[in-house]
Amino acid sequence: MSDYSNNAGRIDDPARPQNPASLASEAIRLSGDLVRKEVALAKAELSQNIQRAAVALGFVAAAAVIAIVTINVLVAALVAALAETELGPIWSAVIVGVVLAVLAYVLLRKGMNDLKPEALMPSRTVQNVQRDAQAIKGAYNDK
Repeated sequence: MSDYSNNAGRIDDPARPQNPASLASEAIRLSGDLVRKEVALAKAELSQNIQRAAVALGFVAAAAVIAIVTINVLVAALVAALAETELGPIWSAVIVGVVLAVLAYVLLRKGMNDLKPEALMPSRTVQNVQRDAQAIKGAYNDK
């Protein structure tokens, strides 16, 4: 049997009675089916995106671990290179350690300052709102 011979029950079937109540009922049913399918598609897509994000976070974590190991190796190489000079191994390690401590302190202070509530406040937006409030207040005082 072909697809064209079994049109019974289809909304576009010319032989089917087309009263408004049945058309509205069919439209509501089709709309509900469409919404359910779209929600299912959205759930599937969201699940896929979450899985992709989890894999990406795994890659970022692995890169961070490798970067930390790399920094350790490079610092050890720097200490070894300085140890070959007249400084000797102890002073080479002390110098590299102090430089890294100063760098860590500078980065820590910068990060802490950037996390202060004043730094996170949307200052331009606050200024714009204050300016708008003054303009509105001025407009009402002129009347």
